[in-house]
Formats: sequence, structure tokens, C-alpha cells
Amino acid sequence: MLPHPTPQSHQLTNCIGRVFIIAYKESTQLLEETLAKEGLPCEVLRQKHQPETENFSPSYLCLLNHRRAWEEATQQSKPTLIVEADFVPVLGLGKLPLPFNPHQTDVGVSWLYTCAPQVYYVSPDGYAQGFSTSMVAYIVTPGAAQYLIDLAEEVKQKMGTSNYSSWDSEVDSVLLAKQLKNYIPFRNYGEHGGLPNLEHHAHGLSKTHRADILYGKLAFVPSYAIEGNSQLKFLSTRLKARLKGIARLVMGKFLRVPVIQGSSTPTRLISFAVRRQLSMRL
Repeated sequence: MLPHPTPQSHQLTNCIGRVFIIAYKESTQLLEETLAKEGLPCEVLRQKHQPETENFSPSYLCLLNHRRAWEEATQQSKPTLIVEADFVPVLGLGKLPLPFNPHQTDVGVSWLYTCAPQVYYVSPDGYAQGFSTSMVAYIVTPGAAQYLIDLAEEVKQKMGTSNYSSWDSEVDSVLLAKQLKNYIPFRNYGEHGGLPNLEHHAHGLSKTHRADILYGKLAFVPSYAIEGNSQLKFLSTRLKARLKGIARLVMGKFLRVPVIQGSSTPTRLISFAVRRQLSMRL
């Protein structure tokens, strides 16, 4: 059962084809250096300001940038790792396990950072099928990337380019409809270091989201903890995130009661859900 020492053939560095950072104006130097040290050299896809996109909503501009990465991902023989510029990896990221069986052929996406996650099924090997919203850090297979390009087209047709769209919450259902399985990690492979998102807040969503449980120590200080008393800010933010994650577990939001009742291996599900929170690390 995961997590155990990861066989080299199952480590991220040996299972990922390309790595892309999705960026706008943010500095990506630290993230680029960290990924390179982890054996995951990357390419930055930086959004350029163009007159024709001036009236596009931030959420649609974000979708367009992810689409660029998806187009590249369709051309690869291995899965592609895509991270946003405000992702802060944990140390040792490259040696962490691929969250799904590398020989499996029906994989859609695997989130490395999760927001509002749910677990649906845990395999005998410990791989967890589940749900997440937010595309801060994830792995996508070539076939799934094409379906996500189709999703981008659908969002454009239905929502237009100037309206807000929570397109990231549709990824799971779109890929499930194509008979693909989506995976969540045992613990988060990094943190969302970004500042509050006012567009999300204006549409009734939380301004911020953080990792509920981390695999290890972060490689560098997140943006949200740089100003003022950074250590206190970091510790208080991480404590809130941990408490929220534990609360979601207790309230049946991470592992829902109907999922347990419908499972042929409920003990395995419960064990996975509880064990992932058994850590003293903030």
C-alpha cells in the first residue's frame, strides 16, 4: 500500500514526458530552478497580452493558457505535468510516486495538488480514484488532453470569452464520460502559493485555497507568506488548511457516506482517508 519507498520506475522523473509552467506576469525563476533540481526540466508557457483578448475574463484567459499545454500534451508519448506559476512543490517531488499505475491505459488526469477533493475508490496497490477542482498542478495523458481541448471549445461556445467559468470543476465529469479514470495523490505534492482570487470571490467561491495535507517540506516560501511576519503567516495559513482538511474528513466531504455504502472495499477507503491526515506536519 502507498506510501512506501517508491520503485525508481514509478517515480515522477521516470514517468513524465514534458513539464509546463502556466504563467502570466508572475516570476517563475524559483519554480523553474526547483523543478530542474528535481529532475523535471520545464518550459514556461507565458500568456502574452494581445488587443483581441483585452475583454476576455481571467478565467477564460487561464483556460486558454492551459489549452496551449494540452495541445503540447497530445503530441507526447508519456503523460505531461502541468503546473501554474504559483505552485510551490515539496522537496523530493521528482522521487514521489506517480499517483496511478504507470502501465494503466485508461487514465485521464491525476491531480498533484487538490482542492475540495473526494475519494471514490482505492485499488489494492493504494492508487486512489477521485475528484478535485483547481488545476494548480496535475498530470494529463495524451488522450485526455484532447478531450480537455474539446472542453475548452465547449466553454467558449456556451459561456463566451468574457464571462466567468468554473471550467476546472468540469474536468472530472468530462473525462469520466469518456471512460477515463482520474486520480488524487495520497497527500499533496505541493502548495498553492497564490494570493486571493477576486474573480472567484465575486462568483461566490472562496478567495483562497490551500493544500489540506502535504507530502513534505515545501521547496520555498509561498507568495502568501512573503510580506510581514512571514513565518507566522505561513504557520497560521497552514494550520487553517490542515484543520479544514480534517473537518472535511469528519463531515464526510472527502469520503462521502454513499461512496462507503456502495463500495465493496469500504475498509480500504476509510483507511486511505484517515491515514492521509495522520501527520504532524503543517
